[in-house]
Amino acid sequence: MSVFLVHGFGWARNDVRVYVVLQEVDDAAPNNLMSGHSEEAMNEKFRKLYPDPMRILPTLRFIEPLNPNNEKFKYPSEPYVFVADVVVQSEDIIDVTKAMSISIRPAQWEALAELRDYIAPKEKIGWYVVHNGDLEIAEQERLMKEENGVEVHDDPAHRIEEEEVIESKFSQGLNEQIGKQMEALEVLYHTVRWSCMAVNKAKAARIFNSVVSRAIAGHFLVPHRNCQLGVAQAMHNDDATREENSLRLQVKDYYYIVTVDGVSYEYLGTGSTQLPKLPDLQSAKPLTVSYDSQYSNFTFAAGPVEITASFLSSVLPKDLCRTSIPLSYLVTSVRATDNADHNVQFYSDVSATWAASENNVTIQWDLYRGSTVMDGNRNATGHSASTYSWFFYLEQAYEFAEEMDVALWGNVTYSSRPMDAKRFSYQSGFSGDLRYQYIMQHTLQSIVDADSRPTATREPVFAYAHDFGSVSTASVRYTIGTVQQPIVRYLTGQGVVPLQPWWSQCYGDIHQMIDFHFNDFDQTQILASQFESQLKADVNSYYRDNMATVYSNNISSAPAPYANSSQGYNGIDEYGNRYTYDSSNGYGFLDPRNFNGIAIPDVQEAEAYYSIVALSARQIMGAYTLAIPPSLIGSNVSSNATEPLMFQKEISSNGNVNTVDVMYPAMPFFLYANPDLLRYNLEPLYQNQEGGFYPNEYSMHDLGSHYPNATGHVEGDDEYMPVEESGNMILLSYAYYIFTSDTTYLRLHYPKLRQYASYLIAFSLTPGNQLSTDDFAGQLVNQTNLAIKGIVGIAAMSSIAALVNDPASASNYSTAADSFYSQWTSYAINPEGTHTLLSYQWRSSYSLLYNIYPALLLNLSIIPSSLYEMQSAFYPSVSQIFGVPLDNRHSYTKSDESLWTAATCAPETRRLFVNGLGYWLNVTSTDRAFSDLFETVGEGGYPVSPAPVFFIARPVVGGHFSLLALEKSRTLGQ
Repeated sequence: MSVFLVHGFGWARNDVRVYVVLQEVDDAAPNNLMSGHSEEAMNEKFRKLYPDPMRILPTLRFIEPLNPNNEKFKYPSEPYVFVADVVVQSEDIIDVTKAMSISIRPAQWEALAELRDYIAPKEKIGWYVVHNGDLEIAEQERLMKEENGVEVHDDPAHRIEEEEVIESKFSQGLNEQIGKQMEALEVLYHTVRWSCMAVNKAKAARIFNSVVSRAIAGHFLVPHRNCQLGVAQAMHNDDATREENSLRLQVKDYYYIVTVDGVSYEYLGTGSTQLPKLPDLQSAKPLTVSYDSQYSNFTFAAGPVEITASFLSSVLPKDLCRTSIPLSYLVTSVRATDNADHNVQFYSDVSATWAASENNVTIQWDLYRGSTVMDGNRNATGHSASTYSWFFYLEQAYEFAEEMDVALWGNVTYSSRPMDAKRFSYQSGFSGDLRYQYIMQHTLQSIVDADSRPTATREPVFAYAHDFGSVSTASVRYTIGTVQQPIVRYLTGQGVVPLQPWWSQCYGDIHQMIDFHFNDFDQTQILASQFESQLKADVNSYYRDNMATVYSNNISSAPAPYANSSQGYNGIDEYGNRYTYDSSNGYGFLDPRNFNGIAIPDVQEAEAYYSIVALSARQIMGAYTLAIPPSLIGSNVSSNATEPLMFQKEISSNGNVNTVDVMYPAMPFFLYANPDLLRYNLEPLYQNQEGGFYPNEYSMHDLGSHYPNATGHVEGDDEYMPVEESGNMILLSYAYYIFTSDTTYLRLHYPKLRQYASYLIAFSLTPGNQLSTDDFAGQLVNQTNLAIKGIVGIAAMSSIAALVNDPASASNYSTAADSFYSQWTSYAINPEGTHTLLSYQWRSSYSLLYNIYPALLLNLSIIPSSLYEMQSAFYPSVSQIFGVPLDNRHSYTKSDESLWTAATCAPETRRLFVNGLGYWLNVTSTDRAFSDLFETVGEGGYPVSPAPVFFIARPVVGGHFSLLALEKSRTLGQ
């Protein structure tokens, strides 16, 4: 028996069968991928479909656990195969330790992960031991056949499959589902018929039944990453877990088409993958992509028209009612490029997959016109102002629960209106049916499918069609979002209570809210434009006041395009700095005199910074919820019913509620955009701790382990970050005062702030083995950056005490802070006096000293200018192409902490940070929402060592507004 040690991921056998059929890999046998022809065919198909990762990966192997004595399966192959980039084979013993020491480059690991996301997104990449007992048997049979003159088929299991599928699977698959599934089978049959016209009937029957059996099982694979949302979940390798996880959804499906003169052009989604090859269905050609703080815009060429799809999720931090609406706009418009009229129709659908994290749970749905349920048997085209809304939701909801970042209560809403269409229609039903029907007929039947079911059973979609007739321009508006009522579960002195969303007191019920939002589009655009214009003006203002001196002599000719350079060269940037650059290493652009890093040349820092904050704005606000505070008679906490409570979800990292060390790095955005939001966010934390629900003397880490359950930690068993969170609470509270002059707020919470300060005095100078906010990097004794946070917090407490008329305490805090800082410098700065260390007296270490930023922001004198200058001079000596690593232990960095650090530096070093992050945005291999944790070398991918880490869509990117908050602080009182 052969033994293999493979590095790769599992791929379910049933998914393999469907993939081979849908992608027409005719030379591959899904039950015997280890054969030479099968492996070659699969690699060839992968190179064609996924060229980017396959350029990095070696020729892949497909290793199968084979047990010829296992009578459970008709074929010797087990129900999964391993896709591997590294394979070690032996007939007896493998030295696992030695084999696993094989170096796998980060780029190769990321490429394998990218391929995994395409074909098996829920599988875990790792090392696996695979036993194969069929290779020798198969080889003996081959030799015997050759000796006897028998024609040898490369894939014996392939022929077995053809014969047995025709005999058994066809009748079994149809008979079991003959009534309820006939419609689905008919569509699938047409799909197969189109793709198999050139093959013999036996093979067509085999393919048809493979697709049918897979569709009935409910795992129709769409191997396209641009449909996938969320983070791939790791899967254990045992059969029970594999079976359980096979129920997980792989995609959040949607499909958008514009039809022009009878030809349909798909521009969003990949619904065509489940359809036959239709002559009048084409893909629109992508033209441009642009974004700002409010919009994401995509343009496409579609025959004689140009399509623009514009997504608007408004960022209006000072408008609490509009901010609380959980809906976004999508406006699709067409414009004739030949100045002629054309017959134009629009189609769109969203799938029930948006409402569930598993595909075996039943989804229910309704269609509303306004607040009236539609029976689906009437002409839909009515008044152009009638709002039609699909609601779809779990039959069995679980209030205040989520799974895989999907809420298990509430509903998804998808709305549109007839607008100026001559004919408006709608329909719900099986995705394949509706999409095929529309492409053939350019309209829908205005009926509501009454058959509630899981997404695995004839995937339900909810569609609209708009027919504008002959026009040169046309536009359709959609709104979409998830709506929960109630929205948060909150611990109070009278028990745990549900809280309602803030929008409900602004607009009324859900139908009124949807209608207001749809009608409010023009006004929202105006308000969004005002925020966007102010953001650009503020970025320009900052850089007018804080630019480095530009070299006075013009450069006669631009240097070579470094992005495409394959060898080193020298140049002069626009600031007169000479540089050397070699694209074969990760150092970036270096000063040839001392080989310090310099900012990426030929990139305007102001433009780079704007691109960063504009991309960050929606991600920040998307993590927060505004709720109506509870009305509690006789409560032991104060609650202002005229102001919302604000709850934050720690997205992607652990799902906590109001994590203090996630609120803290996001602070600059709120100080810049609306400091009151910071108060609304802090209020639930203060209510919990001042209400006696938290037993420890230091600040709590978060308000609840699992959003949206803000139920605190009555046993005090939250994540242990006492110096981190106590310092954060003091600095957040003082920052709110600095930007609002609200001394009443400080007086209200002064007793609790004194409690935090007492802990800092006891433990901040030598915090011991505590975690900091960078907990993913692990514990470390006496972290320099953590200690300085506590010291700055004590200095802030001195100012707070003075503001609330406690001069004795103010003096004591000031004396303690000064004494601690003096001692800190002897521990924290290396003997040469060039930079601070990661940990006390660890001479070869360094880290980003981002926790001195609040001292600068809040005008605290505890940090002398010499420390800022020393650090600013040091960072270029350890920079990489995408910035400065977080510390010496790893090559990754944090974007929010990098820009906090940048704000403390001289303009030349600041530009090194800002341009590095701006450049990373354009070339990174990361493929999800803005990540705040990435490698500073290679392709700027997600960290893979010591273990893969994916930080996605986290609100800490509010830290990117560090420069704007600093600029605003300097203008306060003017």
